[in-house]
Amino acid sequence: MSTKAPTVGPRVGIVSLGCPKALVDSERIVTRLRSEGYSLSASYEGADLVVVNTCGFLDSAKAESLDAIGEAIAENGKVIVTGCLGKEESLIRDAHPKVLEVTGPHQYEAVVGAVHAHLPKLHDPKIDLVPEGGFRLTPRHYAYLKISEGCNNRCTFCIIPSIRGDLVSRPANAVLKEAESLVKAGVKELLVISQDTSAYGVDVKYAESRWKDRMVRAKFYDLCKELGELGVWIRLHYVYPYPHVDDVVGLMAEGKILPYLDIPFQHASPRVLKAMRRPANQDKVLDRIRTWRKICPDLTIRSSFIVGFPGETEDDFETLLDFIEEAEIDRAGVFRYENVEGAPARDLPDHVDRDEIDDRYDRFMDVQTALAHARGQAMIGKTVDAICDGWDEDAEAYAFRTKADAPEIDGVVYVDSDEEIAEGAIAQLEILAAEGHELVGLPA
Repeated sequence: MSTKAPTVGPRVGIVSLGCPKALVDSERIVTRLRSEGYSLSASYEGADLVVVNTCGFLDSAKAESLDAIGEAIAENGKVIVTGCLGKEESLIRDAHPKVLEVTGPHQYEAVVGAVHAHLPKLHDPKIDLVPEGGFRLTPRHYAYLKISEGCNNRCTFCIIPSIRGDLVSRPANAVLKEAESLVKAGVKELLVISQDTSAYGVDVKYAESRWKDRMVRAKFYDLCKELGELGVWIRLHYVYPYPHVDDVVGLMAEGKILPYLDIPFQHASPRVLKAMRRPANQDKVLDRIRTWRKICPDLTIRSSFIVGFPGETEDDFETLLDFIEEAEIDRAGVFRYENVEGAPARDLPDHVDRDEIDDRYDRFMDVQTALAHARGQAMIGKTVDAICDGWDEDAEAYAFRTKADAPEIDGVVYVDSDEEIAEGAIAQLEILAAEGHELVGLPA
């Protein structure tokens, strides 16, 4: 009796660029395609078609996206483009006229429809299956959880609202159902993301939805409280320092969610913040940070800043440097200002010379490096909880992250062990040595 070989669906490759929000979009596209019987390819030559999810936030990101599209065309030939750069279809087609289809960000149905049009699917009920938790492009032990799309802020340096629209919050029960499914699938760490995470639910007036035996509001605190009951690490990204964040820091002090806040302060000078349309009082922000650290002494604050914004003076820049030291920003990233087409900041006066921007960037990094060094030295001798990200070939050691370290952007703890350690394993480590954000530890 002969056995019929299983049908293999058409193979789709995916290249995902940009921020974690774009990565979540890619995962949803992959999950949908896989559920319809498409196979996934890890190489250009093994794919029947390639989807490139682009970034269009900065000019440098646009250039990287165009390069990735060109590489996919050269290596494969059949390319569908989606993501933020998709809003500028003419730019893409002028550079790469052979692109099959172009869609914008957050357009899952349009992407899947384009794949259907250029690579018709084969239906086989034996392979049209999706595991619980869907398909992810992150390691199996952590996953991004997007709670909303778009943004209601109108920062002058940013074109995201024109690309992704205004804030659209997901129902609380939909977010919690996805989170629970991910945990059941083995995820040990959930990274909560959106464009403005702490504004979650404002657009729907904090509408309630049924979750199991209770009603849950679509509100930042309420969502965090529920996520904190899942028994995994919950990490918050893109949090704006609104007053109600104080209550969420209380959950951190209780051990419900990780004592970690990723806050895009962008600057500290009131004059520059006003020009950015991010009015803020430096003293009030510092007071809020001091309050947070009183509530939760173990709190880690990560932030991103922009140097060289139009009109930024030397005094403004010195104010920024003073702020990151006084606020004790644990993880500080910095961007050189880019004159992005479509951003209102292009029309502002007194643009800073590029050489001056580069100089301020270097000086910022010097201060950030010194802070990182001091923080690393302070970790020596402490015993901390850490999650394993697997074996690092370059370091020839296992790479762990503490509660103070998000994947790929923060620090790492290297552990030399003769025993195999599984990805996602959480262990107590004693910190033996430090060099900046790179630590050396040993199981306690």
